[in-house]
Amino acid sequence: MKKIITTIALVTLVLGAVFAGGQKESSVKKIRVAHTNYYVPYDFVDENGNSDGFEVAVMKEIDKLLPEYEFEYYPSSDDDLLIGVLQGKYDVGTKGVWVTEERLKKYVFPKNPIGASIIGIVIRTETADEITDLRSFAKYSGKLVPIGAANAQYTVIDDYNKANPDAQVKLVAGDQFGANDGYIWVNEGRYDAYVDIKLSFQNNVLKEGAPYEQYKDKLTYIPYKGIPTWPLFNKSQQAFADAYDTAIEKLQKDGIISKLAIQYFGEDISALLD
Repeated sequence: MKKIITTIALVTLVLGAVFAGGQKESSVKKIRVAHTNYYVPYDFVDENGNSDGFEVAVMKEIDKLLPEYEFEYYPSSDDDLLIGVLQGKYDVGTKGVWVTEERLKKYVFPKNPIGASIIGIVIRTETADEITDLRSFAKYSGKLVPIGAANAQYTVIDDYNKANPDAQVKLVAGDQFGANDGYIWVNEGRYDAYVDIKLSFQNNVLKEGAPYEQYKDKLTYIPYKGIPTWPLFNKSQQAFADAYDTAIEKLQKDGIISKLAIQYFGEDISALLD
């Protein structure tokens, strides 16, 4: 009888431990993190098929600080990421996102950005003595390659014009055109500047074997400012977005964000933010 009672007690103890462990495991919420699979060095898939990039690395550091969450990573296309986060297929997505009024209506934005990108203008090198920033460009001609009105770059230039009424850039809302037609049009003299991301200029013009490498000596890039990049959260993930804010503030304070930026970009791009 004592053996039977002892056995029952032992089984009960084991089952209780298993049940408690199951409860503990189930209390950890899995978070589906989508990221673009090609946008080096922000978000990409490495040669071994692993999720990598600056923003992915930041999310992995955030995961370490949030034991109540477990992150799973899903490489994705631009469209799949945006639609997937909107519809709840993913809980959060990263792709070097800039904030727009339209996106604010569809997604939860946290209080703190995840990083930054550098925006500026591409000009003909022959005009570099006269054009050194947006103000001097405005006075030179202000003739800018048209930008789609829904493009976040349009907002950047519009904000500049509002702040500089005495040095206006000719901002024209254009139709969709090839992503890099601006390089050709500036080189041909149809326009005098093209708004571009520094990383895009490096990859499309300066990099060895770049598709527009023939313009390397003909075009010059002038940085304007750093623009925050943000993770997009599904509308139901406000609590998770708040936890993200707490974690990333600690990472910023500890210098980890700057360290990762230097690792992936070669410079602390967040230092360029206003």
